[in-house]
Amino acid sequence: MEQLHALAQSCGVARTWTDIEGRQQVVSDDALAAVLRALGHATGSERQIARSLATVAARGADLPPMLVADDGDIITLPISASRAEITGEDGVTHPLEIEGQHLSITSAPGYYDLVLDRRAIRLAVAPPKCPLPAQTPRRPWGVSVQIPALRGERPAPFGTFGELTQAVRAFGAAGADALAINPVHALFPGHGVRYSPYSPSSRLFLNGALGDPALVGLPPLPATEGTPLIDWASALPRRLEDLRAVFAALDPARRAAITATDDAMLRRHALFDAMDFHFRPSGAHGWRDWPTAFHDPAGPAATRFAGEQADAIAFHLFVQWLARQGLATAQGAAKDAGMAIGLIGDLAVGVDPSGSDAWSLRDAMLDGLTIGAPPDSLGPQGQNWSITSFSPDGLRAAGYAPWIAMIRAGLATGGGLRIDHAFGLARLWVIPAGRTTQDGAYLQYPFDDLIRLATLEAHRADGLVIAEDLGTAPYGFTNAVTARQMLGMRVLWFERAADHGFIGAADYEPRSAAMSGTHDTVTIAGWWRGRDLDWAEQLGRLPQSTSRSEAEAIRDWDRGLLWSTLDHQRPRPAPDDPAPVVDAALRHIARTPACLALVSLEDLLGEEEQPNLPGTITEHPNWRRRCDAPIDALLADPAIERRCAALSKARAESDTSD
Repeated sequence: MEQLHALAQSCGVARTWTDIEGRQQVVSDDALAAVLRALGHATGSERQIARSLATVAARGADLPPMLVADDGDIITLPISASRAEITGEDGVTHPLEIEGQHLSITSAPGYYDLVLDRRAIRLAVAPPKCPLPAQTPRRPWGVSVQIPALRGERPAPFGTFGELTQAVRAFGAAGADALAINPVHALFPGHGVRYSPYSPSSRLFLNGALGDPALVGLPPLPATEGTPLIDWASALPRRLEDLRAVFAALDPARRAAITATDDAMLRRHALFDAMDFHFRPSGAHGWRDWPTAFHDPAGPAATRFAGEQADAIAFHLFVQWLARQGLATAQGAAKDAGMAIGLIGDLAVGVDPSGSDAWSLRDAMLDGLTIGAPPDSLGPQGQNWSITSFSPDGLRAAGYAPWIAMIRAGLATGGGLRIDHAFGLARLWVIPAGRTTQDGAYLQYPFDDLIRLATLEAHRADGLVIAEDLGTAPYGFTNAVTARQMLGMRVLWFERAADHGFIGAADYEPRSAAMSGTHDTVTIAGWWRGRDLDWAEQLGRLPQSTSRSEAEAIRDWDRGLLWSTLDHQRPRPAPDDPAPVVDAALRHIARTPACLALVSLEDLLGEEEQPNLPGTITEHPNWRRRCDAPIDALLADPAIERRCAALSKARAESDTSD
């Protein structure tokens, strides 16, 4: 099977991978062939494999639609040329030095039209580094929040950009510099089942359910008291109908002004949402369940639907406008409140295969492959996240345009962007449809190009980038993102020394975001009390052959290790007294030299429950928890006031010598 292995190598499909224990694993030939077929390469016979190899080789022998480089690079081209000139976004044209196949890049960061003899392509030139937040007069700190969990003065079933705007004002007044928010990507409109922010329909557009008409001077949404846990199944359909009522009350002139757009992708997304709502009552989930004639966004059936359902499409354009305006208002309020950074958005690693992006960007997306994680000692069956992402070949063929648009949309949120599972810039574990997770393989992505483009877009937006790098990093990943000034995530629970003790605050990486936790980790108070052990016991997740009493003994030892790092001069608090531990842990994170400190809202408030428990769907109330009161009321609590003051004081005193 040498030819199959050669084809896999040429397509960036890895035959081997190293597990969490450092052992090399080999992907079976059958699994390799299944992945390659899903990528569009015939593997049924030696002759088919030979033809597939020839096709891949031919693609590499021609100019791509876009070249991506750094200023000062010398690019080796697949063709020879005698003359090269570029035209920038300012309309100015100037020559570049070229010798045969070697092109010297000497240009400022930006996008250019490049002409090689008479062949025109695009050129992206990246700056060397992403922007960093200012470190004076103190290192910044912020809070990570789940927008739907927020409460406002008016009763509502879940938080919106209106509650977010109130929250940034309150946190700004309390001294915070940033608010890191959950992904605000578009979900399926009015669908109350698939509500995870990490399984969106589109990463190019926004979750319209978070829009707040009152932020733009329109009549407010009805005051409706929500349930203690968010009841998405009823809340999202009701929210869509409430927004329809607001839209219906618009005068024709304002409606026309709001919904006028020359953005073809936005209009296509609105068409998708209208069609999704139309076909959903018949049991369809997304475009794959629609009649075949509607699978082509530019086909006659979709075009006819767009003409017949113009009002429905206009409504979804209005919803997107409302969401954009609301998010911009929240960021403006953050800056007005004195936040140095403001909102930090979150970019999900993939999208629902039946959603808007997978329908609109068919040629740029993986088809027949979902993404996840390989089997390891922590998850012997591996993980299938049931989402998909861009195809490496599709991105190159599209000149990276969809990926640039996605990053740009994420950075439009405000002052920065966290890239979830940033290892996906280099590789993703892909699983063929109908196969087990063990039948997957790592698919290589054009890492150098993607990291340069992310740096360029961050430069243009003047926003920081946080690269979620928890887990086993691909070779060269850490050095590359660090060189680009992307901030790695240094989470309290994972920052442990060789003896399993927790490292000191001074030992945190300066070019990082120090964090008290994530939406997927236990809270400080929950860990101290053993709330995560309660859940593990309830769900049968305790380590194999470990009883609850044994798990408690291990936790008690770990409590000693944590407390000895946090505050060894005072007696260790009892397991049912987590408040002093929360105080000390937040000060610990704030004292680090990390250029950004982030604490979760749950930790700031001393909550025991976490927003999401990975590996569960209905067993745990994921993405359904709510705050007990509006943020300004919560921050007025003397204990919370003291924590915010302590964070500001510790950040001002943290080492700024680097």
